Amino acid sequence: MKKYIAECIGTFVLTLLGCGTAMFLGCNTPAGVVGTAIAFGLTVIAMAYTIGNISGCHINPAITLAVALSGRMTWKDACGYWCGQIIGGIIAGAVLLLLSNVVSAPDLTGGLGTNGVANAGGVGGALLVECLATFIFVLVVLGSTDAKKGAGNLAGLAIGLTLVLVHLVCINLTGTSVNPARSIGPALFNGGESLANVWVFIVGPCAGAALSALVWKYLAKE
Repeated sequence: MKKYIAECIGTFVLTLLGCGTAMFLGCNTPAGVVGTAIAFGLTVIAMAYTIGNISGCHINPAITLAVALSGRMTWKDACGYWCGQIIGGIIAGAVLLLLSNVVSAPDLTGGLGTNGVANAGGVGGALLVECLATFIFVLVVLGSTDAKKGAGNLAGLAIGLTLVLVHLVCINLTGTSVNPARSIGPALFNGGESLANVWVFIVGPCAGAALSALVWKYLAKE
């Protein structure tokens, strides 16, 4: 149970600080894009060294899917992780809504830091962007955390920096999800088009994660 609670807390912190930065710093300027990307990456690094020894710090259902497909965890644990992660994302979405209604600073994203499909050319483009971005991100996760070929204690740093890079490329396309829980929480409370399109940010990342699991399994094979 501690592992599931750790995943809930980690996902809450990631969604709150990452989406919160996007909301109050904005993503319509280069500085805002860079700041938001760094916020997501630094949060992953911080959580990796906080809860990594408890749960492995997935804090992302797509990562959990890839780890389970790679045979590194049971599907029972994967279900527990998914529950914790989604609950953490939903709690963060509620807190973001509360903050947007209480503080005087405006929500510069206009939607609690939710993801969108318009700038990617629609649903098809957004699916492609999210699938490719998640494939790259999760491949780094699987490689850097591999028991035999991984980066050891530097894995958290490699993963966090990769998340920064992914955000730099994709923020102005989809808002960058690569994490269904991070998308579900804010979308539930923003509603409208964000909620209608949230399936894109579940399917795309999960497809990319599944592909990365297959590729890493081949690359790591002795």
